[in-house]
Amino acid sequence: MNDITWEEPFCGEGASCFRLGTDPQGNAYIAVAGAEDAYLTDTREALRSLILGIKAGEADHLL
Repeated sequence: MNDITWEEPFCGEGASCFRLGTDPQGNAYIAVAGAEDAYLTDTREALRSLILGIKAGEADHLL
């Protein structure tokens, strides 16, 4: 069993909420709030790259 520490949900207006989490082994997690048992996982470095890419506008075409 993973010891995941979940952050507060990130919610859009009228949309599902996403949660980010980490564990002591250096893994990062993304899940829909309320469905944390069905998560996507990778390294913290991969999560860092994802967040920096989003902040840089690399996902703006999805909006």
